[in-house]
Amino acid sequence: MTPQPSIYTRTTLFDRQVARLHKVASEGQLLADLAFADILIWAPTESQSFVAVSHLRPSSAATLFYRDVVETEIRPEWRSLVSEAFSSGEIVDSGGSEPRGDVRTRIRAVPIRVSGKTEPTSRGNQVVAVLTRHSNLSDSRVPSRQELTFDDCANDLFAMISEGSFPDHDAPSAPAQGAPRASDGLIRIDSDARVTFASPNSLSAFRRMGFQDELEGTQLAEVASSLVAGTLIVDETLPLVVSGRAPWRSDIENQGVTVTLRAIPLSRAGKRFGAIILTRDVTQVRLREKEMITKDATIREIHHRVKNNLQTVASLLRIQTRRTHSDVVKEALGQAMRRVAAIAVVHDTLSEGLSQSVDFDVVLERVLMLVAEVASAGSAVVKPNTSGSVGILPSEYATPLALVLTELVTNAVEHGLKGKSDGQVEIESTRRPEALTISVIDNGGGLKNGNVGDGLGTQIVRTLVDGELGGSIEWAPLEPGGTQVKIEIPLKFLVPTGEVR
Repeated sequence: MTPQPSIYTRTTLFDRQVARLHKVASEGQLLADLAFADILIWAPTESQSFVAVSHLRPSSAATLFYRDVVETEIRPEWRSLVSEAFSSGEIVDSGGSEPRGDVRTRIRAVPIRVSGKTEPTSRGNQVVAVLTRHSNLSDSRVPSRQELTFDDCANDLFAMISEGSFPDHDAPSAPAQGAPRASDGLIRIDSDARVTFASPNSLSAFRRMGFQDELEGTQLAEVASSLVAGTLIVDETLPLVVSGRAPWRSDIENQGVTVTLRAIPLSRAGKRFGAIILTRDVTQVRLREKEMITKDATIREIHHRVKNNLQTVASLLRIQTRRTHSDVVKEALGQAMRRVAAIAVVHDTLSEGLSQSVDFDVVLERVLMLVAEVASAGSAVVKPNTSGSVGILPSEYATPLALVLTELVTNAVEHGLKGKSDGQVEIESTRRPEALTISVIDNGGGLKNGNVGDGLGTQIVRTLVDGELGGSIEWAPLEPGGTQVKIEIPLKFLVPTGEVR
């Protein structure tokens, strides 16, 4: 399937400007919820028009657009307003309401800058796109105090976008897990960090932590200090967040309740005049995260112990190999030792990270080191060479594949290259979205009588490839000598993270 071209290929924007639009779009949901309006972002095109690159609908009100607007060219009735905001660099409001079916709407066009207005001659602060706010005017009721505050906050953020100061360039990318939204709770503070407004949800969150007074009129920093008094571990960024001085996130915990706070400093012409503090009770989210960390640590410890046990078994087999006088028994014990050690390598790799997927190229390198230590042709040790990349595989695939390649490389070195001083073994890997192909190629004596052997190693390889990996394997002789073993493993049952469906 041919990938669709990015919508930004239709625009005149550079990578840095596109990155800025992505950052603005990441805050689009917050803007839509605060403004009770649809938010569209328009980028300029080569044809002197504009194309929609983002569309965010409000969760706090009904949307005006039931079909997504992204990738559509701007409507003629909006073009003059957007063009004026783009060329002037100022916020422009529609002169009156616009009919849209049975609904009356109003549009505000906000220029988007890459950086602030402090350097008017710099190319870095140019207007790169325009954001439009589409408000529904059909609701004739008197707005509540919360709705008025939300609207004021939205207008402040729109003004900062037009200056290029929101979103903050240095603000870290916050994880989506547990991120507070406007509907979860909003506190507005002034330049002295005094609370001027607290939504009912934010007040409820603080009361669950033990604060029983009114938030409005208090110093939020003092409230936070009283809640964390006596707590041994306190997030060091908390003072900056509750005072609204930095665009960061922090958690505050008391009485078994955890509330996350996100500060959005408000400024005008570079001077801070207050902040928006978004709040959310994330107690259950944090509990689930702790449970996941505990489970991950337990799984890692299990892999570590399995690896230790397998290494112990391999050591016992090595000791037994040294004590026996039968060459047949020595060979059988040596093969068993390598098989156990190959499985141990996979578990050792899994024990080093939280994921149940492994970088199989790292596993293959370690497995080949094990093979090279033991398997030899005459007096010379053959070092297998690799080309291509296998990539990330889940442990369900990594363990049998490691065993298969151990068997094939060992067989190539011990039998195919036996008595050959210039023997070579190549492992070529090709990964496509639908399948993984690995070929093991040697320049040895080739297949005996042109037939594949039926020993234990061959049986193990066939069983693992057919049964565990659901793939296919083929042996083929090469001219003037040598053998190629080709393995084909379907990957259609893998999701992008590397986990099995």
